[in-house]
Amino acid sequence: MKLHQLRYLHEVVRQGLNITGAADALNTSQPGVSKQIQLLEEELGLQIFQRNGKRLIGITEPGVKILALATQVIRDIDNIKRVGEEFGDVETGTLTIATTHTQARYKLPAAVKAFMSKYPKVKLNIHQGNPGQVAEQVVNGDADFGIATESISSYDSLLCLPCYHWNRCVVVPYGHPLLSNGELTLEKLASYPLITYDFAFTGGTLVSKTFGDAGLTPNVVLTAIDADVIKTYVSLGLGVGLLANMAYDPERDANLVMIDASHLFADSTTYLGVRKDVFLRGYMYDFIELIAPHFNRAAVNAALKISA
Repeated sequence: MKLHQLRYLHEVVRQGLNITGAADALNTSQPGVSKQIQLLEEELGLQIFQRNGKRLIGITEPGVKILALATQVIRDIDNIKRVGEEFGDVETGTLTIATTHTQARYKLPAAVKAFMSKYPKVKLNIHQGNPGQVAEQVVNGDADFGIATESISSYDSLLCLPCYHWNRCVVVPYGHPLLSNGELTLEKLASYPLITYDFAFTGGTLVSKTFGDAGLTPNVVLTAIDADVIKTYVSLGLGVGLLANMAYDPERDANLVMIDASHLFADSTTYLGVRKDVFLRGYMYDFIELIAPHFNRAAVNAALKISA
């Protein structure tokens, strides 16, 4: 049994049982991947994958157990490499962050700027997606950290550190009736076409529940994962925008008026998620503290239940 065979198994599963995709990701050949998997199955005396001809169509029961162990071995090897890198050259490396558009656009820039100034030799990658996609990238090892709202905290393999709370606002064009109609209420909001976040977002789910608890059905005419897209369509007069209050910038959004809606909805919490079994390099601790100053290295280690 060889380490590269376990990596091939792991990547084939990550690619949805697509051997060609795994070969491309690993910079090797499709026949080479197939051959190594076959050799491993022969050595173990069992089939890891279910097949229809040459095509992989599923994972066998023993294969599920083998793949879980293989994934853990690969993660342990990666952690060993990180230990070597940490004590070999503390100022170089990579940091991959998966996050939502709103966090990347409106909340992370200051932290990213400070981090890059302190660690100019660390390559920083930012991947965007909805909270479910963000969490999956961290779980699968495609990202070191995931930064998103509540739904990321439902993954058992992730330690989720609460970073900050946020709420919502409504944006409308100048002259909109909501600006001269007294205090904003759910009833008033439900009477207008609503443009808000895609319902894959926790915010969307919370919004739906809030309206539902009040016996109201919002007239959602358009959803998007990008707050800037929401504001663009509000500017076109297609509806009232409901978005994170952090996503409204008085200078950039001078053509729109913001109405606070925090009295209508419960606060949401943005979490930073990290795998519980990962080895954190020094600069990773520093990035966490830039995002959540209340989580210094000792606090993170305490949450991970490891010694300082």
